[in-house]
Amino acid sequence: MRNKIPVLGLIFLLGACRESSPPLGPAPAGTPRFNTSPGDGLHGAIAFHSSRDGDFEIFAMNADGSDVTQLTHNNVHEFDPIWSPNGKRILFSRLTESGDFELVLINADGTGDTQLTNNDVNDFAGAWSPDGKQIAFAREVEGEDAEIFIMNVDGSDTRQLTNNTFRDFVTSWSPNGKQLLFESDRDGDPELYVMNVDGSSVTRLTNSPDRDEGDHAGWSPNGKRIVFSSGRDGGDLDVFTMNPDGGDVTQLTFNDGFEDDDPVWSPDGKHIAFHSTRDGDEEVYVMNADGSDVTQLTFNEVFNDAVPVWRTQPLKL
Repeated sequence: MRNKIPVLGLIFLLGACRESSPPLGPAPAGTPRFNTSPGDGLHGAIAFHSSRDGDFEIFAMNADGSDVTQLTHNNVHEFDPIWSPNGKRILFSRLTESGDFELVLINADGTGDTQLTNNDVNDFAGAWSPDGKQIAFAREVEGEDAEIFIMNVDGSDTRQLTNNTFRDFVTSWSPNGKQLLFESDRDGDPELYVMNVDGSSVTRLTNSPDRDEGDHAGWSPNGKRIVFSSGRDGGDLDVFTMNPDGGDVTQLTFNDGFEDDDPVWSPDGKHIAFHSTRDGDEEVYVMNADGSDVTQLTFNEVFNDAVPVWRTQPLKL
């Protein structure tokens, strides 16, 4: 959500989303559901943002789509949740009443709301370090460009990593803690790049005439593959994976006219969650890591459920 629409366009879109909220009911009869069994990898919880409350709020559910729970309850918009590595907290971006995006932390149950940034700029949630001690994020000044920063998890010791006239958005921190994956338009269109956590050794991984992106595009838990979304198959977004050096690009979804976007790995690397417009609006789906067995998890007419992230623990311990 961060970089898909300019801020003014995003505000216009948000205004269009203010409608009455549907109940958080089960999926309609006959719709596909998970057939879970022990060890099948469909455990844990998925957080996402949704407009079903009239504005965008943070929600979570079990990985089979059950027990949908609203975590934030505000009259402002909140986007792009990210679980902490231990699954106990969620980082997200809040569009405040002053019109700026700020970074906010909550506990996994929605309590302990803590705003980490307070600036006349836009700060967009990005990635946790594997040890949970630092946060990488993007800061946009006056809608002109966006740069990548790192700070401690309490908001202290903010350091700038990129400095140019382009839009750089961090998407993931490598499992070994040494690199950051980010999206940048420095090539004229969104492409994926990697750099060291000190900002050095920037390397481009993708090179296509259309978008290569994903709010949480990133490494598999074992570090052997990267998942991302791309418009290289005709302009609409589909889900792809590639090697960490950009090689062996493999397309996982094939949908003409629909957007399959913002994929993220399950904690065991066996599944990928993403959102798609194939149902007419944005809904959350999950599939095997090879693209098979696509299953819809959320079902809302008109409202948008998007940008899923996955943790190991179920919603209620």
